Amino acid sequence: MHKIVFLERDSIRADVHRPDFPHVWEEYPLTPPELVLPRLQDATIAITNKVVLRGELLANLPQLRMVAGAATGTDNIDLEYCRSHGIVVSNIRGYAVSAVPEHALMLALMLKRKVLAYRRDVAGGKWQQASMFCFFDHPISDLAGGTMGIVGRGSLGQGVARLAQAFGMEVLWAEHKGAAAVRPGYTAFRQVLREADAISLHCPLNEATRSLIGEAELREMKRDAVLINTARGGLVDEAALVRALQEGWIGGAGFDVLSKEPPRDGNILLAPELLNLPNFILTPHVAWASARAMQTLADQLIDNIEAYVRGEPRNRVA
Repeated sequence: MHKIVFLERDSIRADVHRPDFPHVWEEYPLTPPELVLPRLQDATIAITNKVVLRGELLANLPQLRMVAGAATGTDNIDLEYCRSHGIVVSNIRGYAVSAVPEHALMLALMLKRKVLAYRRDVAGGKWQQASMFCFFDHPISDLAGGTMGIVGRGSLGQGVARLAQAFGMEVLWAEHKGAAAVRPGYTAFRQVLREADAISLHCPLNEATRSLIGEAELREMKRDAVLINTARGGLVDEAALVRALQEGWIGGAGFDVLSKEPPRDGNILLAPELLNLPNFILTPHVAWASARAMQTLADQLIDNIEAYVRGEPRNRVA
């Protein structure tokens, strides 16, 4: 009989139905690092969202046969160890195809239309003292007629493309950074940096994409362009981003992710002087978390587990 251990049940606010096969189910609201090994000691299936499962820990779990990722990203799981030791790893796909693109476009709209700056001025009484019916202190840009550069052509990137095109934007798909050739339908990475009015990141975090956007890339972007990151914090050099915002290399940034979450030890993007900037928006990794998206995730999570037990693993990454 399978023993399923859900390491962080509180990471999903949805109804998680039990798999349709004989099993023992254990779940914990959250699991700190020191309790991962004892809680998984007899597990055959582990469910993790962000709890880290590295090879040195997995080596002490001889009964583990599957890791069911409760997210699309799997950078917290040692995939190479799992592949070499016959542990199946599945992830969640396509569950936030509306939620994340809507959040990304919201961030771009707020930045381009200077919503935070105008909200701050209204709260400060400026409208009440204006000489006419409105004031024009913060130049507004339309998305329509602009260019959206997208890094990552999966379901989320495609969702952003559909919304951007509905707003009347041209979409450029970025080729891999440093690629020797550009595939049909793609645009060279540096060209996207130079031409896009908004750039939205939708690629996984791995060794090839870590610090994908650094000082050189930020300096190459248009001075009024905005950078949107609803993917993974490690894709962007956060120190370089701070300088870009403070020194005006780019027009603004909207982020839903940080390099380390939760940021218990702080993060330079949480500095009050940065959070008070009218051209920087930071949300707490909630782009994916609409009620419908979370329920879709929960249903797919159990579908993945049932498929594995039937001998038909799906959504495999290892």
